[in-house]
Amino acid sequence: MSRFTEVKDLVASLEEDFEKFYEKGNKAAGTRVRNGMQEIKNLAQDIRKEITEIKNSSK
Repeated sequence: MSRFTEVKDLVASLEEDFEKFYEKGNKAAGTRVRNGMQEIKNLAQDIRKEITEIKNSSK
């Protein structure tokens, strides 16, 4: 479950930058959001691989 917590924490850490970008038009915040979203994507892919390995090893 610690991986899930990592995803939640990462999303929560981006909340302020989302607001700055969408509500105030801060372009630097948009860049930080894009980088954070890439991290989320990579983390999600790692979690998917881990789940597949665990599933396949229990057969």
